[in-house]
Amino acid sequence: MLLVSGVLGGCDALEELPGRLLDRRTPREKYVAGLGASGLDGTALAADWLTAGERALREAPLVPASHREEGYLAPAEPVAMAYRVAARRGQVIDVEIILPGDSTMTVFLDAWQVEGGSLPPRHLVSADSGHRRLEIDPRRDGEYLIRIQPELLRGGRFSIQLRIAPTLAFPVSGGRENDVGSRWGAERDGGVRSHQGIDIFAKRGTPVIAAAAGVVRRVDETGLGGKVVWLTDDAGNRLYYAHLDTQTVSGGERVESGDTLGTVGNTGNAITTPPHLHFGVYRRGEGALDPWWFVYRPRVTEPRLAVDTARYGDWVRTRSEGVVLRPGPEAGDREGVLLPRYTAARVVAAVGSWYRVRLPDGAMGYLSAAGAEPVAVAVGDSDGARGTNVLSNLTSREYPETILATTQPTSSLAVHGRFQEYLLVRTRDGISGWLRLE
Repeated sequence: MLLVSGVLGGCDALEELPGRLLDRRTPREKYVAGLGASGLDGTALAADWLTAGERALREAPLVPASHREEGYLAPAEPVAMAYRVAARRGQVIDVEIILPGDSTMTVFLDAWQVEGGSLPPRHLVSADSGHRRLEIDPRRDGEYLIRIQPELLRGGRFSIQLRIAPTLAFPVSGGRENDVGSRWGAERDGGVRSHQGIDIFAKRGTPVIAAAAGVVRRVDETGLGGKVVWLTDDAGNRLYYAHLDTQTVSGGERVESGDTLGTVGNTGNAITTPPHLHFGVYRRGEGALDPWWFVYRPRVTEPRLAVDTARYGDWVRTRSEGVVLRPGPEAGDREGVLLPRYTAARVVAAVGSWYRVRLPDGAMGYLSAAGAEPVAVAVGDSDGARGTNVLSNLTSREYPETILATTQPTSSLAVHGRFQEYLLVRTRDGISGWLRLE
């Protein structure tokens, strides 16, 4: 009986296999479908979770090539973190989220390409379920969106690291970007043609190396390139090395990244120029590509964290009138929204000297840590307010007025912050919430 049962179970699994293989939904989409199957999709909590994910994409800040944020996600407040980054063909975007001490929480990592500068973006890739790292390989120059969202009712301390790096190693041993003397598109032969590569100058005999693992397809000598080597890497790029002084590999040979292919020279039509490597990148169906971005290493220094990390997850308020809530963490970014004095916001994360905060209506932005203060000390009282219900939050779409406490119309409550027509108050029983000015 056990044998028959096992065989039948195996048959059922085999029948289900094609469906599983054809299921192209992302892990997050499957999770949302699971909420529906469980009858949770119609709840206010699930609606807020979905809204947070959509809003994060619309309000994603533009961040530099190397960006690190850390903070705290409150489990009771559905939230998503998103970032917008500019990348080039030939670069790779690496995103990782670290959750100290929590190996069970599911986090959804998804990436999109912004097409035409408008939404909705085109979905590119998602991390496998349970994975907390994602690599995005841009197929064209442009802006890319990355969203990170934990499952419902989960949160805690986190750290997000985003980096942009070249996909290829620098093809001249010991070389650097400053050694490139001629870039893509420079005129050749009096403007008859343009340069379809980069020239990397170095001493004669300097080793020329494989910029990636692959197979040597051709070792030849031509009138234009002199001694050349063609290498097809494992990603399908055809790498062209020209003007070599010597060639040290043979056609069909398998090489690893960093292996020597030859040495720098000035053979071919470079005989009248100083020794250099002409390096080109080609792709079937696309032709020549700009190699610069394949080897350029962005030099971005991450700012030192200079905030009070004990504020993660806490409420803060603006110290004065006109504090700016900026869309991004760059100090030179003067755009943003002027906030009135004592505007309350919850600290979600921090980078450099900036808090990333969430306003009571769900909007997010960056607030200078110098312009924020704790809400512990009251700034006044609620005399004159006609509202009596102390509310838990202002962001839920279906139940925006969850009542925490009801006070007498003549009661005076300590005010610790403001937002639009609401006061952040604390009752005599120690309950904090929002009182509407009716």
